[in-house]
This record gives sequence, C-alpha cells and structure tokens, in this order.
Amino acid sequence: MADCCTLPEKAAAALAVLACPVSGTRSRQVDALTVKSLVRHLPFGEPATQYYFCEATDCDVVYFPHRTDAARFHRADLLVRVWPKDRGDDTPICYCFGVTRKQILEELARAEGPMAAKRIKAEVQAGNCACEVKNPSGKCCLGNIARATQEFQTAAKEQEPSAGVQRSAR
Repeated sequence: MADCCTLPEKAAAALAVLACPVSGTRSRQVDALTVKSLVRHLPFGEPATQYYFCEATDCDVVYFPHRTDAARFHRADLLVRVWPKDRGDDTPICYCFGVTRKQILEELARAEGPMAAKRIKAEVQAGNCACEVKNPSGKCCLGNIARATQEFQTAAKEQEPSAGVQRSAR
C-alpha cells in the first residue's frame, strides 16, 4: 500500500472519468477496496461494478456506480467524514496520518509554513500510507493538502487589512 502516493502520472491520467449523475462533476474511478473499506453497510454483492468518487462539495453523493442498477453511497453511508464535502475543522484532509483543517490553519497561524505536507512526505517515504483503504478518494492526499494549504493562505491574505492604506485621524 505504500506505493499509493507514487502512482505514475501516466497511470493516474489513464483512470476512467465519469460525470456524477447528481452534480455533473467529473469524477475519477475508485478501487473496489476503497469502497469496501469505507462504506458502512454494503448491500450483498457490492461493489460488483466500478465506482466513481464525486468530490463536489455541494453534492451528497460520495460513490456512484457505472451501472445504473447498483447502489449509490452518500456521506452518511461512510465510516469517515469526507473532505472536501465536509469542511469542518476536525475533518481529515489526510486520512492516513490524521491531518485536519484545524492543524493546517494552526501551522499557518504560527507562520510555520506547510509543515503537514513535509510530515506526510516523510511518512510516505517510510512506507506508512494506506490511502487505498483510508482516504475516500482512494488516492494520495498530498494534492488535497497542497490545495487546502493554498486555499487557507489565500483566504488569510484576503482578510488582512490592505497594506499602505492609511486612515486619517480626526
């Protein structure tokens, strides 16, 4: 499982893509092992078809099948909260090592920079990741960590008072 974060780019690009039937979001296929590991109560015989992971934040569907007669799975059907659908402070962004939104925001507030990504990379190099069975997307979280960190940094900059704008004292 330690090779989940080292998937060659060409192989990752070859993964099938299908639009979510609810949100219309382009969604990548996910391995049956991921679905089996994270869905609370699987109907008998599932997953007997290829499933896709919908990461649209406003869509309740997490996994949908290629076949129309197979079950769809929603947020409530999973054993874990799903990033990016659930953006609560304690929702994992990295499921293997428990890195949450709150932890990344705290690191950024202490001006430490993106330490979470460095810690995760070290763990991956040590062979300690299990993305296929822990992360609802079934893929390495490093991309999610980088996107979330960038998003948080951008939001923080937008909230800062404009530099160079002086208020007149009356």
